[in-house]
Order: sequence, then C-alpha cells, then structure tokens
Amino acid sequence: MGNSTILTAIWMEETLHEPMYFFLSMLAISDLGLCATTLPTILKLFWFNDHEIDFDVCLVQMYFIHIFSMMESGILLSMAFDRYIAISNPLRYTAILNSTSTVKISMGFVSRAIIVLIPAPVLIKQLKFCEANVLSHSYCLHPDIIRLSCSDHHINNFLGLTVIIITFGVDSVLILLSYVKILTTVLGIASQKERVKALNTCVSHICAVLLVYIPLLGVSIIHRFVKHAPPMVQVIMGYVYLLVPPVLNPVVYCIQTHEIHMKNSHEFDCKIFKARRN
Repeated sequence: MGNSTILTAIWMEETLHEPMYFFLSMLAISDLGLCATTLPTILKLFWFNDHEIDFDVCLVQMYFIHIFSMMESGILLSMAFDRYIAISNPLRYTAILNSTSTVKISMGFVSRAIIVLIPAPVLIKQLKFCEANVLSHSYCLHPDIIRLSCSDHHINNFLGLTVIIITFGVDSVLILLSYVKILTTVLGIASQKERVKALNTCVSHICAVLLVYIPLLGVSIIHRFVKHAPPMVQVIMGYVYLLVPPVLNPVVYCIQTHEIHMKNSHEFDCKIFKARRN
C-alpha cells in the first residue's frame, strides 16, 4: 500500500515528473517486485502449512529475488548521483539528468541485474542434491540453495561472491564517493541555513541506503562466514533483508519528501471532505 501510494502520487502529480521522483518510483517498483516474488511461498507456508517447493520454481524465485535486490542497489546509486548533481552542479542539473539520460540509466541497472544473474541458475542446475533439502528461509536465496548441495559448489560460491562485489560492492563504493563529494560541496557553502537545507535533501536517501545494505550485509555474512549461527538468527535476518526495506522506504520518503507528503495529505483531505458531504 505504501509503495503503491508513492507510485500513484508521482504518476498523478505533474510537478513530481522529475529524475529524483522517477528513481523513487523505480525503487517502489523494485520493492513491490520483491514482495510479489516472496509472498506466494510465505503465504503458502504460513496459511496452508505447505513446506515444499519445486526445484525449478525455487530457481525462478531465487533469480527474481536477486534481480530486484540488485535493481534496488542500482537505483540507490542513481539517486546518489542525482543528489550529487543537484547539490554540486545545480545549473546543469536539467541538462545532465534529462528524461533521455534518466531512462538510459534505469535501463542500464535493470540490464545489469538480469545479465549478471543468468549464470547462477544454470550452474545450480549442474549440482547434485541428496537428502534433507531444507531451506533456511521461506523463500529461495542463492547461498541457501548451494549450501544444500552434496557436490562440489566452489564455482557457485565464487560466482555469488563475484556478483556481490561487482554490483553491491561497486555501488556502495560509488555511493560513498558521491556523498564525500556532496559533503565537500556543502561545507563550501557559506550560509549554515543553506548547508542544512542541502543536507536535508539527502536524509531520506541515506536512510534508504542503510535499510538495504545493512540487512544485505548481515545475510551475506551469516550464510558465507558464520556457518554455525542459530537457525533463528538466519530466519530473522532473512525476513529483515527482504521485508523491512519495502515497508520502511515509503514511510521514510513520505515523511522526508515534502512534495509527496503534501500530495498525499491533499488527497486525504479531499476524501474526508467528500465523506462528510455525503
């Protein structure tokens, strides 16, 4: 509901048809994609007590879960670039981030996620699985599946680590560099009021980055380095990784982004007025 509200507000309000809000709508779409991908197996497990999933269906779910996660990372990098241009070079903002370049950037991180993940299910199909194929989560993740293999899966481990480094790793470094440049520019502003105003435009994006990268880091560390972690820790981190960002991202952006907040408040007031009038 929260992500759908953001998409509706951006779609209906022409003043929000800007690169920043286009990237925000892409973030909402990726959050919706994560929920739509994971929800079927979660509901099947908790509503119908059905603990089984077909191997091929599991691979498809795994593929799309990781695609939407990588899309989120690419979107957050794009939003960091948007904030960097808006603060460091505002006069050229519309020339650099026009509708054409925005679409190209979006197609770039979507294509990257699709292409780099193609080898993952192909290599998993070559593995042998014996007995006790019990997943750690209510959905399928790459490190969780290969952990169950009774054949050599070093190539799969190497592939997973490589994909994380060239996507989430590179993105996080570039986001950090963007904020170093932003901070350098902001500190050069003479007025303290203007410095606070400039930094305030980055608060919601920083929160979104932390909401995505901290759970991701936690899940990756548990699966790859903490082999004997209690099962409950893996379960909790898995749900935090996939369900917390889609829930909190709309809350953060609706509170911090004045234009979206005003748009939603206006629609809410109109509905109350019509209800009273009737």
